[in-house]
Amino acid sequence: MALTLFNTLGRSLQPFAPLKPGKAGFYGCGPTVYNYAHIGNLRAYVLHDILVRTLRRAGFDVCHVMNITDVGHLSGDNDEGHDKMLKSAEERGKSVWEVADMYTRRFFQDTERLNIQKPTVICKATEHIDDMIALIQRIEARGFTYLAAGNLYFDITKSAHYGELGLLRLDDQKAGARIGVDQNKRNPQDFVLWFTKSKFENQAMLWDSPWGRGYPGWHIECSAMSIKYLGETFDIHAGGIDHVPIHHTNEIAQSEAATGKHPWVRYWIHNEFLVLDKGKMSKSAGSFLTLQSLIDAGYDPLDYRYFLLGAHYRSQVQFSFEALTGARNARKSLMDRIRERVKVLGTGRSLRELRNKPLPPSFTGGKAGAYLSAFTAALEDDLASPRGLAELWGLLRDPGVAAEDALLGAFAMDEVLGLKLAEEAETPVLEASQDMRDSIEALIAERAAAKKARDFARADQIRQILKEQGIILEDRPAETVWRRG
Repeated sequence: MALTLFNTLGRSLQPFAPLKPGKAGFYGCGPTVYNYAHIGNLRAYVLHDILVRTLRRAGFDVCHVMNITDVGHLSGDNDEGHDKMLKSAEERGKSVWEVADMYTRRFFQDTERLNIQKPTVICKATEHIDDMIALIQRIEARGFTYLAAGNLYFDITKSAHYGELGLLRLDDQKAGARIGVDQNKRNPQDFVLWFTKSKFENQAMLWDSPWGRGYPGWHIECSAMSIKYLGETFDIHAGGIDHVPIHHTNEIAQSEAATGKHPWVRYWIHNEFLVLDKGKMSKSAGSFLTLQSLIDAGYDPLDYRYFLLGAHYRSQVQFSFEALTGARNARKSLMDRIRERVKVLGTGRSLRELRNKPLPPSFTGGKAGAYLSAFTAALEDDLASPRGLAELWGLLRDPGVAAEDALLGAFAMDEVLGLKLAEEAETPVLEASQDMRDSIEALIAERAAAKKARDFARADQIRQILKEQGIILEDRPAETVWRRG
């Protein structure tokens, strides 16, 4: 079957037909680098990775562009609140440039741990200010802007298709507008393209522009950089579901105002939230978990990737450590089945050689080929990763599939799933990764501190956490040592 995607623009499943045969231009909203990415943020990037891998497996030459937001993002998407970068820098006693660099590096460390392939183009907002200014000038020349109190605003009433993506009714929005709206705006939904009158003292990031010295609004960066690298119309734009009503709606309005082309983007892909027991994960509320916190609790980053693959990207998924433990156990069982098949092959066969081996002609007509075809159909049906995982399990459980065919099929599926099946199978079971060793040692140190503080309940809890991971602790007179159980 052909690849179909659920297009938020139109709210329907649509066959993917790229602008240029055999090529796919894809822009995925990147991180705002004022803090660590939380595991809810990372769900979007796993989705983007699955999308890119699926496109490439389907034979498309993909140009994947990701922005790094290191300037201009206020805590409220609608030009409200504080400057996230500035606030973070003040709290940490660093410059905004240092904060941006630190969290950018940490973000890509997390994506590498999750086996997320790097985008074709990574573009920082601060390195594309001239592109933003040039795009704003095009919008201004076509009559979509107005100056008020030193800031340049976009007038949404001039945009014929404003709100189409989010199915917004502007009359209803105006009636329910908050009293605290920016009084310089002609309409509550108007947004700033360029700030010259900052809301903050000592604004650190400022550039000269035709409208005065200042800095860009958040929305303009994505339009400017996506157009620069993908053209004035391109195939796919993706991000979190929370981007629909404001950020992506405003991107469409300003981009189409500049180019005069509609639609600007042909397919819009949005992932749902990852939620905790108490609701949506939020940095501002302090209720968020990082990937490192999962590692510190004894989980492998690929356990979290497996957890995310078990839910469709358009379904809201509730995170719990119990669910993550289930994903870890399932992944361990999956790897056990891979290793069982490897043993059948014998020691004379290289997994790396097998992984790179083309599928033989006989493969397609056999049972393994049927599983792979069903897997491909699942992923091409709006990236249905839970069904894809089910086909992988079916392949590895089927005694009627020869060991080599099972492994060839599994590794072909893993080109999309990204669980590093071959690499993990090559790692001896008794060896722990350095990240795992570090997390075990950290838990042992925490347990020692808990015992010293006579918090024996926490000490016992840590022992149990490690036991569930197959780690047995042995308390000796001078130290605590660990071993695989």
